[in-house]
Amino acid sequence: MNVTNKPILLVEDDQVDVMTIRRALKEIHVLNPVVNMENGEAGLEYLADPDQQRPCIILLDLNMPIMNGIEFLQNVKADPRFRSIPVIVLTTSEEQQDKVNSFELGVAGYMAKPVDYKQFVEMMRSIDVYWTISALP
Repeated sequence: MNVTNKPILLVEDDQVDVMTIRRALKEIHVLNPVVNMENGEAGLEYLADPDQQRPCIILLDLNMPIMNGIEFLQNVKADPRFRSIPVIVLTTSEEQQDKVNSFELGVAGYMAKPVDYKQFVEMMRSIDVYWTISALP
């Protein structure tokens, strides 16, 4: 991903998924630091903190306590300071309405978390390849 080594903001409450994502990124040699926030509210606080570096991408779970992923997405896409940050939803949700809501709110991608680790690594590789070759602002 790189983009001058800006952080990847991971908004995810499941620590097993956090470890899996970190491990998969390391395996595919993504060197960007991963900042994990455990719910949407904490993710928004991170983004609003002027002392934090703006992330190059946000990886977002939907099912979280306090503020879920859809609520987080509504806030991010409504704020001109954050609107241009690409957001990729990584979720176990099979709800069609979650997909519809996510795309209506402007996500860059929506991916179901595979159970198989090798498939998970390949999914992370495809995200990395896409965002590495994309011209981000």
